[in-house]
Amino acid sequence: MAKAEIDIRHYDVILAPHITEKATLLSENNAVVFKVANDATKPQIKAAVEALFDVKVTGVNTIVQKGKSKRWKGAPYKRSDVKKAIVTLAEGQSIDVTEGVRG
Repeated sequence: MAKAEIDIRHYDVILAPHITEKATLLSENNAVVFKVANDATKPQIKAAVEALFDVKVTGVNTIVQKGKSKRWKGAPYKRSDVKKAIVTLAEGQSIDVTEGVRG
């Protein structure tokens, strides 16, 4: 497969892998979950994952997890909103999120 050109902006789109029990179950269906920038679009996420991990992406679903209202020493505050992307990979492809980005 021809390696997609890595742009410095791709590192701003994909922030971190989201490793939870539910995300691990999704990996059985060729899907990986990432925390992404709040203003990232689905085409930007697809391009970034294909360039950084050298895989073929078949679909991208996004979720905005709204921040919870919490209290600290009696004063209320709100956690930041987090955008997550569920990236579905082509058959037979995988990303090992424990090893990090190569290159």
